[in-house]
Amino acid sequence: MISTLAPPPADATSTADTYAGLRAGLDKLRADGLYRDFVACSYLAEDRGHALHQGRRIQVWCTNDYLGMSQHPDVMRAQIASTLRHGTGNGGSRNIAGTSEAHVELETLLAGWHAKERALVFNSGYVANVETLTTLLRAEPRTMVFSDALNHRSLIEGVRTSGNDKYVFAHNDLTDLELALAAQPLDRPKLIVFESVYSMDGDVAPIREICDLAERYHAQTYLDETHAIGVLGPTGAGVCEEIGESRATFVQGVFGKAVGATGGYVAGPDVPLDYTRSHAPGFIFTTTIPRASLDAALASLSVIRSPEGAGMRERLHANAELMRRRLTEAGIAHVPAPTHLVPILVPGGNRVKRVSRRLLDEHSVYVQPINFPSVPKGGERFRVTVAPFRTEAQIEGFVEALARCLADDPS
Repeated sequence: MISTLAPPPADATSTADTYAGLRAGLDKLRADGLYRDFVACSYLAEDRGHALHQGRRIQVWCTNDYLGMSQHPDVMRAQIASTLRHGTGNGGSRNIAGTSEAHVELETLLAGWHAKERALVFNSGYVANVETLTTLLRAEPRTMVFSDALNHRSLIEGVRTSGNDKYVFAHNDLTDLELALAAQPLDRPKLIVFESVYSMDGDVAPIREICDLAERYHAQTYLDETHAIGVLGPTGAGVCEEIGESRATFVQGVFGKAVGATGGYVAGPDVPLDYTRSHAPGFIFTTTIPRASLDAALASLSVIRSPEGAGMRERLHANAELMRRRLTEAGIAHVPAPTHLVPILVPGGNRVKRVSRRLLDEHSVYVQPINFPSVPKGGERFRVTVAPFRTEAQIEGFVEALARCLADDPS
């Protein structure tokens, strides 16, 4: 059969030329030491904290699975049993046969856990932030947003995409925030967007004081508890539960970190979340989380909220404190965070990558380098997590390996 398609013009732009700009962008990332390499690792459920990489067993020290719940026997059994009963997917969006009984049970549990009227489950924490913020802010275009300077990209994107007026206040700076709030008419709608635990430094927001300012200046608050869910509070509900603070208007959390499953959620007042459910494109037009993953999240939350979970949190924080002490004794610079996160400072984009590679190649230790734009240039680091099941010997072995690699690459 003879093709009737006309041949391209002789001077047509080639595919190579079409991607020249993209290739140049990638080349610049490499030249600046900012190109990101992914390390393939397959976690081993029978040996938590370990994974297979290129056929050998390695230790993983940078996972956000803070409690190791993704390999907890109860959680794995729940997901396997649910898969055998319900299958591997839900087959549709929430409004087209995709809402399972597990969705309803999970949202009811989450609302009660955070003492809110309603909760809404999304496919990820990122989606939860972007869709909720964008939808609610666009519905109230006069709302002025006050956003912490170190907020996660998902919060930034939700605010930016809405198009609402915003003020970025200095990180955890109550004076800067109050001056900005006071500059607006008292009757103007306002929303303060911030996190409870900031993942790069492991520091904690002054939540109670921010809620005081919100009351004084008639503002609502949107609090991202992503890195606190499961690891802080008597039942793991986060920093608000830890300090007995219930005034945050909206609380966001995730299942993909300490809960060890997948997905995210927002808890808050009924009407705004019902509006989000009814208008957010990222909620309406996407296939939902499989039932088995939701059942795994429910099983994990049952453990997290129990005395067993409390014991895991206690060991997690004890291990983090032990890691900080050993780093100090070894003369290794780190941020003295008050949480379960241990940021280890390794300035230099290329240097942090070299040290990471040596740890992996020579010591079978995987910790991902973190560089710009996640942190400022010169603030490159490892963000180490020390799960409850880590032993003192493992912690000391990690510090010794890191000390040797840093000594061999001092700048």
